[in-house]
Amino acid sequence: MDLGLTEKVAIVAAASKGLGKACALALAREGARVTICARNEAELAAAEAHVRGATGADVLAVPADVSSAADIHAVVEATAERFGGIDILVNNSGGPRIGSFGNLTDEDWRQAFEVVTLNFVRFVRDVLPYMRARHWGRIIGVQSSSVKQPVTNIDLSNGTRPGIAGLMKALMPDLASDGITINLVLPGSFRTARLSPGIEDGAPASPELQERLKSLAERIPVGRLGEPIELGDLVAFLASERAAYITGAVYQIDGGIIASNL
Repeated sequence: MDLGLTEKVAIVAAASKGLGKACALALAREGARVTICARNEAELAAAEAHVRGATGADVLAVPADVSSAADIHAVVEATAERFGGIDILVNNSGGPRIGSFGNLTDEDWRQAFEVVTLNFVRFVRDVLPYMRARHWGRIIGVQSSSVKQPVTNIDLSNGTRPGIAGLMKALMPDLASDGITINLVLPGSFRTARLSPGIEDGAPASPELQERLKSLAERIPVGRLGEPIELGDLVAFLASERAAYITGAVYQIDGGIIASNL
């Protein structure tokens, strides 16, 4: 299937590893020109080399902290300067810190709001003029299964991420009039460094980690963790010409662990 992404310009946030890197790789494989950003410059440079080497795509790496309005603006401006515009935004971020409600401070909540909510707001606000100018755009927010179902011991995520779904629905009608779609994807448990450093690269797991991963997989109906590229491929489809009639939707990609009917 031709997804119609050749020469489209995409920004993928928090893309030095994990799900963000997988999204960048999937888009680049389809012919998109891709900007990636992340805080760690060494990891970002390695991801840039990997994506370019694996796909031959034109890749721009911009160091940035997605909790910073100035850094987000710099990523958008650098992308427009390099590629002449912006067609696709994959909004992603590392999750807020783990912890239950009683152990969280006001500062924890402030940081979570910066990295989850304002990150999304700022990126969308900055890319919209470029998309409106082309009367075409795709915005995909990588959120969490906590949008639909609270997850134990991540109350910062449980408390902030569902609001993104409400904002997405509110924005959708106005964006649709300019040919811009906006959707969310909700990952469950994936084989990323959030579970253990090096796991994405096949690093050997300790017996303790092996047991923890086995226990986690047993709770997932399909019986395994997700592979990052599986989410990347879903994002590439939602970013494509083929998905022009999909907007305001929330896609869970979790191996069946969310029990909600909707």
